[in-house]
Amino acid sequence: MLESIHHIAIICSDYEASKTFYVDKLGLEILSETYRKDRDSYKLDLSLNGRYVIELFSFPEPPERLTRPEAAGLRHLAFTVADLDQTVKELKQKGITAEPIRTDPGTSKRYTFFSDPDGLPLELYEA
Repeated sequence: MLESIHHIAIICSDYEASKTFYVDKLGLEILSETYRKDRDSYKLDLSLNGRYVIELFSFPEPPERLTRPEAAGLRHLAFTVADLDQTVKELKQKGITAEPIRTDPGTSKRYTFFSDPDGLPLELYEA
């Protein structure tokens, strides 16, 4: 029935800050960018390694997320990385601070979290 996840939609509070974060700092590529005048909204389609993954939206005055990851709904987004230490180092050089690296007790794989400009939790999971 289901084949794969097509994309993840994110609504941001500051379009330019989020666009800079996902494109310039994390390295996602812009597939298309559309301004929708009737909604006073941007829609930015982003890819990772050639695969469409994130739809970034801006809307005037979106409500804030009520609580951190324990709220019902999306908990976090996770990205696979080959070298967690190197990725954390590169993020730090770009002004992004990650939490201390932890080890998943179920898989023995290492991971950490950091946040986007709106505080959305993002995970790095070492392959």
